[in-house]
Amino acid sequence: MKYHFFLLFILFSVFGFGQKSKIDLKAIEKNLKNPDSPYNYDKLIFKYKGYPKSLDSIEAQHLYYGRNFRNDKIATSDERFKSLAEAFKQSNFEECIKLGKALYDKDPTNLDVLLILLRSYDSLKDGTNFMHHLNQLRTLTDGIKSSGDGKTEKTAYLVNSIGDEYILLNILNIGKEYTRSSKPSRNGMFDIWEKDGRQIYIKILYLELTN
Repeated sequence: MKYHFFLLFILFSVFGFGQKSKIDLKAIEKNLKNPDSPYNYDKLIFKYKGYPKSLDSIEAQHLYYGRNFRNDKIATSDERFKSLAEAFKQSNFEECIKLGKALYDKDPTNLDVLLILLRSYDSLKDGTNFMHHLNQLRTLTDGIKSSGDGKTEKTAYLVNSIGDEYILLNILNIGKEYTRSSKPSRNGMFDIWEKDGRQIYIKILYLELTN
């Protein structure tokens, strides 16, 4: 969707790429559900909502990739999200904040919701809420960036959705001059973005929920 491109991603350009770590999705699922784990969902989401800058890359990865194992996340096909997107399209930012806060309460690590809230708070000159959600977005996208280096299939960046892929592309400054090819893979789909012989691999995850 077009609103993925609105944010001033120059804000991200000053942030380097941290240490890359192999994503173990089974371990993430187990840790999030384990009340004794330091990566338990309730413990992490408490830190994320209160002080997102306190999360390290492993904690951020648990929150971001852990969305694949939750059955309460808000999809872009959800009527509630469509109402939010329509309010954003009409530049009704007060309504965006009202609807967005309700969806944020249900799905606080949803990048689509965070982006719309960011634009809305920015438009209404609410710097405090803008910076808080920006720090949350930075935390989650830093988790994505630390999932790989994008140079090979084995070290591809991992994203949860096509929408998140385009957010990552903006951060990586990959634009229209790149060509895309795709190929299926286990539990996902590879998109290969190429320009002048340089290739960047991004894997979109398609996972089944485990109950």
